[in-house]
Amino acid sequence: MIVEGMKRHVLGNAGPEVSTLGLGLMGMSDFYGPADTRESHATIDAAVEAGINLLDTGDFYGSGHNELLLREALRRHDRDSLEISVKFGAMRDPDGGIVGFDGSPAGVKNSLAQTLQRLGTDHVDVYRPARLDPNVPIEDTIGAISEMVEAGYVRHIGLSEVGSETIRRAAAVHPIVDLQIEYSLISRSIERSILPTCRELGIGVTAYGVLSRGLISGHWSSESNQGDPRTHFPRFRGENLERNLELVEQLRSIAREKGVEVAQVAIAWVLAQGSDIVPLIGARRRDRLTEALGALDFELSNDELAAIERAVPPGAVAGQRYDEGGMALLDSERDSEDGSS
Repeated sequence: MIVEGMKRHVLGNAGPEVSTLGLGLMGMSDFYGPADTRESHATIDAAVEAGINLLDTGDFYGSGHNELLLREALRRHDRDSLEISVKFGAMRDPDGGIVGFDGSPAGVKNSLAQTLQRLGTDHVDVYRPARLDPNVPIEDTIGAISEMVEAGYVRHIGLSEVGSETIRRAAAVHPIVDLQIEYSLISRSIERSILPTCRELGIGVTAYGVLSRGLISGHWSSESNQGDPRTHFPRFRGENLERNLELVEQLRSIAREKGVEVAQVAIAWVLAQGSDIVPLIGARRRDRLTEALGALDFELSNDELAAIERAVPPGAVAGQRYDEGGMALLDSERDSEDGSS
C-alpha cells in the first residue's frame, strides 16, 4: 500500500518522476558493518510497497554485492515502475579500500556493462560518477555517458559530490537531472553556492546522509555503538562526538514537544528545504524504514523550523564529514568556505 503523502515529482527539470523519499542501499552491503540479507530484501520490498520508486546503489558497494542484491529485488517487482540510480567509478582493493576513481570514457562504458549484467536489466535510469576523476575532464566523462544515453543503456545523467564549476561544465555537455550530495542539518555547505547553482540550472538534489550516517538519528550513543565502523569518521570521535550528541539532545526536545522521533524531525527538515530535494533514506531494516516514512505524516511550521535552526545552527557540528584523505576527494567541498560542514 502506498504511504499517504508519498507524492511524486519530476527530478530536476527533465528527469524521471520520483517519490518524495528514495531508498539508499549502500549500508546493506558495505561501510556500516554486517547486514542481514533477508532483512535487506524485506526492507527493499517494504519500501517499494510504500510507494518509494527511487532506489540508489553503487557498483562499488560491496564490490558488486549491492547490485546483485538489487537484482534479486528487481525480479520481485515491476522493473519499469522503478527508477534505478547507480554511481560508478570508485576503484577498490582486495581489502575494501578506495584506491582511486576512473571517469575515463573507457571506464564509463566498462563499468556500465558490468552494472547492467549484475542488475539483470537493459538500462540504468540515472547514471553518475561517484566522484570527480581529477585526471579526466568532466566533459569527457559526461560525453561518454551521453553516448550511452543515445544508445539506450542510460536514461538520465546525474552527478555526485561536485562543486558549482563542475556542475556547469557537465551541464554544458548534456542535461543533468540531479546532484547527489550529503545534506543534513549538520552538513549544510551546499547552501552557499552548490544548491543555488542547481536551482539556477534546473537540477534536482538527491540528498544522502540526511541523518548523518545515524549520528543525528536519535539512536546513536557512544556506549552502544563501540566498534561500529562509523567511529572512524571525525564526527563520531571523542570530544567531537560529545558535542554533536549535545546537538541531538536539543533536537530531541523539539521532537518530543511535537510528539515525533528525532530522525523524523531531521528528515522533515530536509524535506522543508524544497520540493527539488529528495532525501535518500539509508534504512537497512524495516523498523528504521517505517520510522523514516513517518516524516511524511507531518510538516514543520515556521516556528518549528526556527526552533530547529536555533537548536542546531549552521556550523555547529564538530568535525569534518571524512578524514583529510576523504575530504580531499570531494570536489564539492571546494565551494565550502571552511570545508567543515
